[in-house]
Amino acid sequence: MDFDICLATDWEHDRDFLSLLDRSLRSRELSTYIVWPHNLEKVLQALRSGSLGFRFVLDRASATSPEFLELYRILSRTGARFLDDPNMILWASDKATMHLEFISGGIRVPYTLIVAPFNTAEDIPLSRDELSRLGSPFFVKPANTTGGGVGVFEYGTCLEDILSVRQQHKGDKYLVQERIHPLEKEGRRFWFRAFHVCGSLFVTWWHDLSHVYELLLPEQVERYALQPLFGTIQDIAGICHLNFFSTEIVLDCGGQWVAVDYVNDSCDLRLKSRHADGVPDEVVHQIAERIAEFALSSGM
Repeated sequence: MDFDICLATDWEHDRDFLSLLDRSLRSRELSTYIVWPHNLEKVLQALRSGSLGFRFVLDRASATSPEFLELYRILSRTGARFLDDPNMILWASDKATMHLEFISGGIRVPYTLIVAPFNTAEDIPLSRDELSRLGSPFFVKPANTTGGGVGVFEYGTCLEDILSVRQQHKGDKYLVQERIHPLEKEGRRFWFRAFHVCGSLFVTWWHDLSHVYELLLPEQVERYALQPLFGTIQDIAGICHLNFFSTEIVLDCGGQWVAVDYVNDSCDLRLKSRHADGVPDEVVHQIAERIAEFALSSGM
């Protein structure tokens, strides 16, 4: 049996988003099939036998669950179209790679030291001047293991902190990064989380301390002259070549726009109505609708 859309995920908190997306797709008469870790092997067997097929794939699992890569290898051979190519997702998810790509693309980023994996070099040659420029405290974060803040140490103060933290993921590169302080004005911290979805932008306020989202209103864009924010997001899309991702951008206390969390391909889309730190429901609904429109326009 063939389905129009394969929705692949490895995260239980995707259920609400996928339910909304499923509804948006079905309203356009597109059939869907959700692949979870628990039914992955059954799906693989059906694909190999030819009793199951998909035309379009939304991948929310390959970057965190390598066992899903076999699903994508099979579907690639059958000619299925991906919202984003899994190989491109893996490339864009590497924060060390994106840091260098952003600099090349003219996007301002925090001062950062990229250090080799612990398995490659136990000691790292950092000078006193380099550490001083980071300020204190600084972030220590793995390049490829940071979904939902996993592995991030927020309170680095010395070389010993870096040496210790990077042993948590010994095969990964690490970014040692200065802390960016957002502009604070009229009770707001000018920190934004943006979702790029198939050419459309959905931008929210995001409080870096409480992790609470708030809708960014058109009148606020005008009032605070936030138009450059949207251009930066489009520039990031042009660098990472993904249709669907989120990014964090800060207007710092010196009036500079700084990209602080580069490309997150499997966006956290828990609903604010269910989670205090969730994304506003209106935004998640709009994201589901945009993906459904894109899938339909792709010839499903």
